[in-house]
Amino acid sequence: MTRNTRKRRTPLATKVVAGAAALAVGGGGLVWANFYASAHEEHPGHNRTRSAAAQVATIDCPDIGQKISGVPERARGEVDGELATMDSQITNAYKRLATTRRAQAGDSQYVQNTILGPLKDRRKAIIDRIQLEINRAGGRADDNLDELAGCQGRPADQQQNGDGQYGDGQDGDGQNGDGQNGGDQNGDGQNGDGQNQDDNGNGVAGPVAEDFIDINDVEPNSRDSQNGLAANGDGGSTGTFTSDCGVNENNLFNSDNLIAAPGVDNGAHHVHDYVGNQDNDAFSSDQDLANADTSCQNQGDKSTYYWPVLRLQDGTEEFDANDQGGGAEGNIGKILQPAQAELKFVGNQQSDVVAMPKFLRIITGDAKAFTNGDANANTSWSCSGFEDRQVTDKYPLCPDGSQVLRTTNFQSCWDGQNIDSANHRDHTAFVQQDGSCPDGFQAIPQLQVRLAYDIPTPTIENGQVQNPYAVDSFPEQLHKPITDHNDFINVMDEDLMNEVVDCINRGEDCQ
Repeated sequence: MTRNTRKRRTPLATKVVAGAAALAVGGGGLVWANFYASAHEEHPGHNRTRSAAAQVATIDCPDIGQKISGVPERARGEVDGELATMDSQITNAYKRLATTRRAQAGDSQYVQNTILGPLKDRRKAIIDRIQLEINRAGGRADDNLDELAGCQGRPADQQQNGDGQYGDGQDGDGQNGDGQNGGDQNGDGQNGDGQNQDDNGNGVAGPVAEDFIDINDVEPNSRDSQNGLAANGDGGSTGTFTSDCGVNENNLFNSDNLIAAPGVDNGAHHVHDYVGNQDNDAFSSDQDLANADTSCQNQGDKSTYYWPVLRLQDGTEEFDANDQGGGAEGNIGKILQPAQAELKFVGNQQSDVVAMPKFLRIITGDAKAFTNGDANANTSWSCSGFEDRQVTDKYPLCPDGSQVLRTTNFQSCWDGQNIDSANHRDHTAFVQQDGSCPDGFQAIPQLQVRLAYDIPTPTIENGQVQNPYAVDSFPEQLHKPITDHNDFINVMDEDLMNEVVDCINRGEDCQ
């Protein structure tokens, strides 16, 4: 597979912290306010603050990229570009949603007529182009993709179940029945104008208090998900290989996504940490990756390992405070460097593993899981000392002295033919419950990434979380923890990959 070789600006490689700033994005950055209308409900014996969701909090669109398959290889670049344009359309519509609250308060059909209706038309035009590109390249496009053009608005506390039941409207007529929940002013006329919002005082849509949980309140061994199963066990291939590639000491950041949006600047709409390969932007070709430097101690490992940065929303104005992918798209605060980044490859419970092909691409988790549902979510949050307590849809509140942990177990079954696929998922699979690979797939070394962070524990006061930490996300995903994800491109040289496989199959622990 070839990749776009056009080069652009050097990736942002220097993190400049400008110091403490006002708790909002300044200098032209978009202030992300007015997402949650807080109201106080009187109940016998107590008074609680709730997220009333008086307005549409976010935009929920079917993920076209996950619905297409059988795209001829020579059409994938064009299709990926169209999908990236569609992501930008959603982001722009979300910005419009975030900055027109007063207009929405005065017109119950504003969101439908001004935001969602035009968005559907633009998405329909892109779907038509995608179908044409697939058919021109000799494929057969799904004639029913047009049914996925419409988006809906919904409150922040309603997560999709992934059942594909999408409408054109917004829960009735677009805004929870009458569009304004009693005029969208809750009796005081303020919530539509940016007052009393659950934005933690910094103008950011999330995370909110409900996105956090005390690690002591997580039941041990309660995480039950097919995704993220550890492939290794007592049988089969029991060895390990650890690659030490640092914690991004080189401050290599950008908001591209070479796998999902090759050739598209700011294709991720959020910032990634990179370790390993040092030539990572949307325009890097396979040859660029092969010729690049690496931060890995073993210089034979030029693989690309990347994930969304974590930020502490403490008012720090980072180098990207006014940039797309950063503050201009709601990702603000101090970028947190991991205290440790462990990259470990393990074996399979049932069989030996085979070598990964060079330039194999794997995406695990789903950056849009808040709106897509959890079918592809692969999130595991915990605290050091509490590793038997894993949570998928909450950020953990860890006790003093305990680190926040992000753990990801990648797909470890390969179709034996392709280094990528149209939706960037079908060419790999997770092991089954018994540890074996599905029919037609063969076991490859499973990458397990464990990131540890020293983060001051946020506090929750009066229903708001103070100084929260959050994963960078697409703006409309509201920094939900379930959107965490991880990406990998194998650029190990042949000798090293063979060493990894031999070590794992022999049952040894190597590095």
